[in-house]
Amino acid sequence: MCGITGWLHYDRNGKDNGNQIETMMNTLQYRGPDDKRIYTDQHISFGHTRLIVIDPAGGQQPMQKEYDGNRYVLVYNGELYNTERLRLQLKKCGHIFRSHSDTEVVLTAYIEWGSRCVEKMNGIFAFAVWAENDQTLYLARDRLGVKPLFYTESKEGFIFGSEIKALLAHKSVSPIVKEEGLHELFSLGPSRTPGCGIYEGIHEVKPAHTMKITRMGIKTTHYWNVKSQPHLDSLEDTTNQVKSLLYNATQRQLISDKPVSAFLSGGLDSSALTAIAAEKYKEKLHTFSIDYEENDIYFKTNDFQPDTDKKYIDKMRDTFNTEHHYETITIDELIHMLQESVLARDLPGMADIDSSLLWFCRKIKQQAVVALSGECADEIFGGYPWFYKKELMEKKGFPWINSLQQRHSLLNEKWRNRLNIDEYAYMRYLNTIKDTPLSGNETKQEKSHKEMAYLNMNWFMQTLLERKDRMSMRASLEVRVPFADHELVQYVWNIPSEWKRLEDKEKGILRKALEDVLPSEVLYRKKNPYPKTHHPDYTNKMTAKLSEVIDKKDAPLYELIDPKQLKQLVQSKGASFPYPWYGQLMSGPQLLAYFWQVNYWLEAYNVKIS
Repeated sequence: MCGITGWLHYDRNGKDNGNQIETMMNTLQYRGPDDKRIYTDQHISFGHTRLIVIDPAGGQQPMQKEYDGNRYVLVYNGELYNTERLRLQLKKCGHIFRSHSDTEVVLTAYIEWGSRCVEKMNGIFAFAVWAENDQTLYLARDRLGVKPLFYTESKEGFIFGSEIKALLAHKSVSPIVKEEGLHELFSLGPSRTPGCGIYEGIHEVKPAHTMKITRMGIKTTHYWNVKSQPHLDSLEDTTNQVKSLLYNATQRQLISDKPVSAFLSGGLDSSALTAIAAEKYKEKLHTFSIDYEENDIYFKTNDFQPDTDKKYIDKMRDTFNTEHHYETITIDELIHMLQESVLARDLPGMADIDSSLLWFCRKIKQQAVVALSGECADEIFGGYPWFYKKELMEKKGFPWINSLQQRHSLLNEKWRNRLNIDEYAYMRYLNTIKDTPLSGNETKQEKSHKEMAYLNMNWFMQTLLERKDRMSMRASLEVRVPFADHELVQYVWNIPSEWKRLEDKEKGILRKALEDVLPSEVLYRKKNPYPKTHHPDYTNKMTAKLSEVIDKKDAPLYELIDPKQLKQLVQSKGASFPYPWYGQLMSGPQLLAYFWQVNYWLEAYNVKIS
């Protein structure tokens, strides 16, 4: 994986932009610690930082290639999983390759097929191609939005980068947040509206979209979406096809010149990938799990986390003979990483859910460069409670946000009067629901299920993918997500909802497909979310940490939050806020950590609220 950035200005010479593009590029050093290079020419400047996974010598970027009298230049972040198939097709078209990198295949695919090249790609990617002769800039992002790509345009030109920080490093871009950005933070956060970058004037290329920038303007294309059509396979054939597609996706994603590992929580999704990888990977598979200091003492059973992970991890380790690494984070480490996890996102995020993942990814990086992760399975196969609980299915609004009134009440008087938290969230919800790609022949139940699935793909899944990308790339670890394979996603989209919950079990069709793969106790384990600490020291230390903030009369947080509400939140150790901020986990000390992050973000980025 890599970091990419660029600056296009049709009225100035890009060769004069070397220092500026280098400054932007250097903000992305964590995404690519192994190499960094710039390219400048008339009108265009590119910067690239590289994490070497395949073909160290042949994959250097920015990559240039001449064909039919035209020069093309590429900066690319991602991984193609059908590289060899595309290379063979391109060779038949007369193209010659000088490397075995997927980078050269991406560039050559654009040369041959133009804007339609992305339709032939299977992988996770964000890239930009400059065509010198016609002076066009082409940007593309993968179908499910695994890899990020932000941009802004103004009189200073068109500027893009893998992360917001690269744009903010440009002399013309300021960290300004206006009403829409505040609505995003307090109505929807830590999720974001697809395409929204929170900061004024900063946007994100949406998943499955391309952009073509010319002197005449910008043309945006939506090149892929799930398609609704009748599901004609029998239950047995469906089960076999799900298994086959998951096996194929996982096996494709084992290709690497560097060691590959796997996240392993002992849950269904990570266990499935571990089982397949252990069988198909050419070497002994290293697996990794995270736990928290003294969680064995303080763990409390609840509806969302009925048991701990260890016995299931042990079963997987023993069954599939993996080299397992148990990583335990201390409370002090968890708190210490809160600051850097904000820097990784350029925004407040998911508090210690982020900071623990960042720490964990650094531990994995000590052993491997690539890791498989089980993100997206719940969104694709319908594993969350809101896919089957009637009151959540019928809720008008995002089912994972139950705290809108409480969020609004935390704002200070100025912003309580100016922001309509409920209305904004509902508007964004409705906009997504109405765009659900339906065939028109769905039953009421299937229509409702597909709307919920589409909502999850565009919102909840994007939030988790963003978290995984920023924390893993901050640790210079490449994470691959086989459940986000678009061929698997498209097939599962049309499986009847009652089969997805086969035998009244969450992700029932997936469990059925893995019956001869996983041990039964793992296969039928109830879903557990990402683990959190239950240690009272965390609550006490976060209470003290946020107290230090609110004791300062000039704390940036007071620009947004009511002082009395903040003090009540601290005095109650987070208990005065009765619902999780987001999903199932951001409550109590996690909420204290979140507001500490908001304050740190405002301060560290010198955010101007307008």
